[in-house]
Amino acid sequence: EMERIICLAAGYLCGLFQTGYIYGKLHGIDIRSYGSGNSGSTNALRVMGKKAGLTVFVGDFLKTVIPCFITRLLFKDQPELMYVYMLYTGLGVILGHNFPFYLGFKGGKGIAATAGIIFSIDWRLTVICLSCFILLVAVTRYVSLGSLVVSVILLVWDAVQNLRGAYGLIPGRLEFTAVTAVITVMAFWRHRANIGRLLKGTENKVGAKKQ
Repeated sequence: EMERIICLAAGYLCGLFQTGYIYGKLHGIDIRSYGSGNSGSTNALRVMGKKAGLTVFVGDFLKTVIPCFITRLLFKDQPELMYVYMLYTGLGVILGHNFPFYLGFKGGKGIAATAGIIFSIDWRLTVICLSCFILLVAVTRYVSLGSLVVSVILLVWDAVQNLRGAYGLIPGRLEFTAVTAVITVMAFWRHRANIGRLLKGTENKVGAKKQ
């Protein structure tokens, strides 16, 4: 339907605001030419420090939260599909963030944007994901592992809420889980190199000295 296409397209346009790329350019570098080569908050943290990492994360987080909030307002009279439309908006942001057309489709990995989706959907899910992420990263120092686990939690949570009939979903139940699955698969696809390094034990750790 047209509503889904509009949400996806509007999300993509919001995702084109490349916080990491813009922050790097303001400091005289193309962040994609350093570290892991992507423009996300983890690479900004590794290349430019904590302030850069936090700034980029907040920017990428808000560029999902704001359009998802607007989507919620626009479709508040359609509670049975409102959350589905929010997911389409969030997916659009991730696509815009990961594949910005004006940067040769070379962007980030979409985790901060996914965090924005999580925050927009349910505060309880936010608490669970944040707690698991902090615990995993604190123990393993692997941001990629924490990110992947959070994306799985999102899928499991949405599937369970779907079965419970939460969020007012009636005609959009299967679609709700399907779109969430796409978001999770996207996270794993963008982290495929990280997964390979995790399996080999060579993944970069937070706080490790630069080589």
